[in-house]
Amino acid sequence: MLQQNLILLALFVLGIIFNNSLIAAGSGILLILRFVRLNSILVLLEQRAMEAGLLLLLIAVFVPFAQEKVTLPEIAKTFTSKDGIIAIISGMAAAVMCGSGVSLLETSPQIVAGLVIGSILGVLLFKGIPIGPLAAAGIAAMLMKLLSFPKK
Repeated sequence: MLQQNLILLALFVLGIIFNNSLIAAGSGILLILRFVRLNSILVLLEQRAMEAGLLLLLIAVFVPFAQEKVTLPEIAKTFTSKDGIIAIISGMAAAVMCGSGVSLLETSPQIVAGLVIGSILGVLLFKGIPIGPLAAAGIAAMLMKLLSFPKK
């Protein structure tokens, strides 16, 4: 128990030192939940927080449609412009890659520590965005597949 609290406290301090409010807030909230022993909320977060986070992310991305900042003619241009085609291909690749990442997380949960550490370092050192663990799992799955040569 002390070990987990120290890890969360270290993440909280790193978030403050590197001026990353998301890392600080996330670890701080989890520390509070642990201290007040709300284990049922931790279980709920473990089961549903990723879905909720992805839902909020999608809502944020869809807001320009709701605010009518993106029109149908602009959407149609996506299919005919070089940048639009690149964006479509990139979106497809990201969806496939992250799908592979979810599969990897389900079959190899021990990889989570490395993905989380790498994502935290990317956020703290390179000002990345902490959506990284899922995308990182997709990248890891693709690299593992590429590097798994047939055995002789």
